[in-house]
Amino acid sequence: MSQIYQQNLKLINGQSQDLGAFEGKVLLIVNVASKCGLTPQYEGLEKIYKAYKEKGLEILGFPANEFLAQEPGSNNEIAEFCQLNYGVSFPLFEKIVVKGENQHPLYKYLTNTKPQTTMKPNGTLLGRLAEKGLLAGKDNDIKWNFEKFLISRSGEILERFSPELSPDDQIITSAIEKALN
Repeated sequence: MSQIYQQNLKLINGQSQDLGAFEGKVLLIVNVASKCGLTPQYEGLEKIYKAYKEKGLEILGFPANEFLAQEPGSNNEIAEFCQLNYGVSFPLFEKIVVKGENQHPLYKYLTNTKPQTTMKPNGTLLGRLAEKGLLAGKDNDIKWNFEKFLISRSGEILERFSPELSPDDQIITSAIEKALN
């Protein structure tokens, strides 16, 4: 059994959620934030969730506050923000740490197993982060909010996508469709 399915976490409402319940589904695991320039990606996440949910896709959102404190809210505030502004219907989990000393075991597993990220062609995010001194840490660290991991139905990490790639970008949707088939 994949290490992903051995994780027991809490949903944003405080209920316990065993990730083993998602075995057999294609997962898109995303670290999210409410006060980021990329926050509108919630719209794209919800769009692809609605488009592919019936075919077996689950999107799992993990609020994190490691990047310029862009997720300062409580779990209740985050849930309310996502519902009111983006109509988010995919599972959101309690805020966790995705990078650094207190990194959650799920993200430690994801980043160590899939250290390389598929970047946006001609993307500028890494350059902008480097200019501002915001790329400290290990090479395999999450770089920013809205980094995405695509997981196969059997729990294999297939892809890791740059935050700069929007969820409905053809690079991501093609990989999702391939994983679903």
